[in-house]
Amino acid sequence: MKNIFILFIIILSSCMNSSYNKETTNEITEEYTSSIEESLECKFENLSPIELIKQDSNEIESIKKMLYTQQECWNNGDIYGFMEGYWNSEELIFTSAEHMPAYGWQNTLERYKNSYPTKESMGEFKFDIYNVKLTSKRTAILNGKWELTRINDNPKGEFWLDIEKFDNNWLIVKDSTTSLN
Repeated sequence: MKNIFILFIIILSSCMNSSYNKETTNEITEEYTSSIEESLECKFENLSPIELIKQDSNEIESIKKMLYTQQECWNNGDIYGFMEGYWNSEELIFTSAEHMPAYGWQNTLERYKNSYPTKESMGEFKFDIYNVKLTSKRTAILNGKWELTRINDNPKGEFWLDIEKFDNNWLIVKDSTTSLN
């Protein structure tokens, strides 16, 4: 609003007779220009780099599709299919509050197989996504909540994922999961 008012003054002063001299008009113009520059600097300084990345809805849908495919595999008792959503690399990181971090795809697979040895122990997996943000054309972050429905219990929690695009596939490169029970 201040910038509009200053612009109004500049326009008004240019229309006025000699009561406003050129020096006064220049001072107002310099103040206005400085004000705009400060305003723009302030706006861009307060933006995180993520807010400057174009949020491509097709890419976000591809990420969600990968997660829904994982959910389907899990609910069919297919841990190997579920693991296809993870980066098959020794640099994969899986952390949870209950265990030491697992480094690498194979160690993460073993953790899942030991924690969920049967389809019954896997239960029915559901999740809700709170937020997905592209952090570049090839990386994203995501957080949400998860829940397992089993005969004897109903564990649930939250998760934070770092996701990266390899060729045309979005894969989880870091999974941080907590339990709320």
